[in-house]
Amino acid sequence: MAYTDDAVLAKLSALSEAADSIVSVSQWIMFHRRHADRTVQLWLQRLRDSTSHKRLNLIYLANEVAQQTKARHREDFVVAFSPIIAEAVATAYKGASADIQQRIKRVVDVWKERSVFEAPILEAIEARVQEINEARGTAKAGLGGSIFGSASIPAELAPLTTPQQNVTKLLLSTKSTVNTANQEYDKLLGPGSTAPSAPVYAARLSGLLKTLAQAEGAVDQCVKARRELVAALQKVLDSNRNALISEEDQLETFVRRRMEVEDKKTEVERAIMAGLPDDEPYFSNGQNDHPDPEPDRPEVEELTPPPMEPDFPEHTSATDNTGSTQETTGQSPNVQDTDSHANLSVQYKSVPTTMNGSKKRKLDDGNDFPDLGEDDGIDSDVAEMLRRDSSGS
Repeated sequence: MAYTDDAVLAKLSALSEAADSIVSVSQWIMFHRRHADRTVQLWLQRLRDSTSHKRLNLIYLANEVAQQTKARHREDFVVAFSPIIAEAVATAYKGASADIQQRIKRVVDVWKERSVFEAPILEAIEARVQEINEARGTAKAGLGGSIFGSASIPAELAPLTTPQQNVTKLLLSTKSTVNTANQEYDKLLGPGSTAPSAPVYAARLSGLLKTLAQAEGAVDQCVKARRELVAALQKVLDSNRNALISEEDQLETFVRRRMEVEDKKTEVERAIMAGLPDDEPYFSNGQNDHPDPEPDRPEVEELTPPPMEPDFPEHTSATDNTGSTQETTGQSPNVQDTDSHANLSVQYKSVPTTMNGSKKRKLDDGNDFPDLGEDDGIDSDVAEMLRRDSSGS
């Protein structure tokens, strides 16, 4: 098929997401590489007029053409895509679904890793995508966005935002510059390299010097940005370290106070326990594992006194030799003083006996009556009767 605008648009319209379709169209376009500028302009026109899914297929096509021609050291399409690729990526990215946006990001990441486009072109792509994310309020870490994403940043970490963004942005450009410088150096001075003729070799060495100078400058900027980030991180670290020391002191204070209050509480509880009544039990830890034994019952003196014998019997009985018993009614003598009681108690040694319900007193010496002395206090009639009875027996 001859190269015409209609032929190019027809090829682009028939493009699908299948790998075979992308490879076939890319080979036809690369075959007509002398029309690279015109093909790229038609490609951008078709991308603007397509839907989101079709735009993703056109991005895949541009990726295939750019990588294949760069690998073959024919950068016609890389040069043709460079002025419009940032706008094309922004057009495909804006308004697309989250899944399509993630796929576009992966393509751009491949361009960065393989240095398909120059660093300024990649930075322009990054800036356009970031503007779209910020306009939607969903700035993300990918493609140089904030490392904290769309979430709100704590006030303590706000000083880290700008240094981190600078480092992230410089890393993207530095990586491609460093890779290019390493590749050019290996071609001229690496193992297995062959030196061309002197004029060509001198020209290539001059170009290598420029490349190395660019890489050196990019790395130097990255080092400065990294130092600023480290300094900001050190400030945050020092602030948090001081806060940690203060909080540890507070923790120690509260632990000590809590132990002091526990000891005081135990002391008060013991004082309360010591003041409890005797009949109120105290259970340690809520359990009566070892109850105190009850005290022994006190000995109480009996209220009823023992019986007492009368000093003098009411009836006295005398037993004669024949075994007959004579009852004699006695009368308590009128004792004048305590000495007579003492004499009587010495002279009497009696054993109480019971006979016919009457108490008897037995005399020890066999005498019927003791000698009561001259003045015994007994009535004379009674004494006479007693003598007669005694003599008659």
